[in-house]
Amino acid sequence: MVRKFTKAKAIFPTDDSIRKVVFLSVKEIAKKWTMPVRNWAMAYSQIMIFFADRFAA
Repeated sequence: MVRKFTKAKAIFPTDDSIRKVVFLSVKEIAKKWTMPVRNWAMAYSQIMIFFADRFAA
């Protein structure tokens, strides 16, 4: 699905511009998401371990 959004523009001027396009495309795709994520509890715990400093409350 991300390819659908990036296909229209073959060359991106900066790395930041492609990151923004991918971020916005994932945001659009997430609006249509209906299936639950398989093994979400395990994925969530691993994300919290790897990125604990970013999720500090």
